[in-house]
Amino acid sequence: MCITWTVQKWNCGLTYWHILQVDNKSCCISKMSFRSIEQLLRRNSKIKISQNITSGIHDQKEEQFVQSLRESLLASNQLPEKFDDYHVLLRFLRMRGFNVLKAKEMFLNMLKWRQDCAIDAIAKDFNFEEYDALKRCYPHGFHGVDRFGRPLYIERIGSVDLNKFMQVTSIDRYIKYHISEQEKTLSLRYPACSLATKKHISSTTAILDVKGLGMNNFSKAAREMFIEIQKIDSNYYPETLHQLYIINAGSGFRALWKVLKAFMEARTLKKIQVLGTNYLNTVLEAVDPSNLPDFLGGTCTCSGTGGCLLQDKGPWTDAGTIPASKEPSARHVEPTRGRKRTLGMLLLEDNQVANEMRENIQQKQANEQISGKIQELEDCAAQTKETLETLICKQKELAIHIEQLRKLIRDDVVEEKKASVQISK
Repeated sequence: MCITWTVQKWNCGLTYWHILQVDNKSCCISKMSFRSIEQLLRRNSKIKISQNITSGIHDQKEEQFVQSLRESLLASNQLPEKFDDYHVLLRFLRMRGFNVLKAKEMFLNMLKWRQDCAIDAIAKDFNFEEYDALKRCYPHGFHGVDRFGRPLYIERIGSVDLNKFMQVTSIDRYIKYHISEQEKTLSLRYPACSLATKKHISSTTAILDVKGLGMNNFSKAAREMFIEIQKIDSNYYPETLHQLYIINAGSGFRALWKVLKAFMEARTLKKIQVLGTNYLNTVLEAVDPSNLPDFLGGTCTCSGTGGCLLQDKGPWTDAGTIPASKEPSARHVEPTRGRKRTLGMLLLEDNQVANEMRENIQQKQANEQISGKIQELEDCAAQTKETLETLICKQKELAIHIEQLRKLIRDDVVEEKKASVQISK
């Protein structure tokens, strides 16, 4: 029997195996890394499909960066299932110029902020009772979509009554309201728009009407609130702005803008157009007149209470006909009998069913992969047992041969002694 004690390595897709050659036959004798198996199970348990109908064709280079960031986060067990999503990770990578280390740092800062500030609790439980009162002194809200299907957000910041604003709410409560709206946009508005347009939507088009706003009427409290919100949006909700049109910008605002843009990321500034009173043609290139309120030059005149900016109009609130449970909202409206589901909710529920089916298929594939690895281990263990049994048999044979050789030596010694005795006589 020829035994060759050599160490070779080959990649089985998870780890490396050490090889023992016996009679020119290779047999795995080292254990597969249990850490590798654990990581495989953990990754497979996190398998998920993006929450939109058509996620689109992924750019191959971007996909490689996303995979690198994902693997880095998984390796350190720092990727919660909620954020284990291709498009979420891509947003952080884009914000950091596809530098994986910087994107990871930004992502981890976001997780820490969410934990420190209990963001999930804000999204779920925050009750903004002053919603309607705030809308009256601070006209703002989502209103339809742009031509691509993105949510359209409008603010008439030049019409804000700051004194009334501070009577109605506080800066701290407004910031919590802003966060709750950001969470609603991510969890409801974007998915509903994606389903309505049959393509992935993950950013917003915004219009900021600054008519009458300048250095003189932009108070210290307003500046502090702007800086805080800008910090939150830039650091913790990156790449959710597609385009911002600042309209009716006079000389007073342009002087103020020189100060404000110092607090903004360069990548964000590239998405902002500051326009004067002749803004309409530019805005209409991005927004259909039917989705633009008449006070901005469009044709929409919402008849509901409060007008266009109080309706939260969009695919996420299109009327349906089936009774529904509570809709997530900063207003924290309680469910009532006979309430109707929105079309966005129905589409989301259908999408969730489809996703569950896809996840079941992928989980089945993952289980089959793990079962295959288990079979490989069992085969390897069987081969190892057979090899060890062969070695033990050979060891016994060698022991017998050694004992036979030793007996021959002893016999030779005895014969030599007898011969010596006879010669002496």
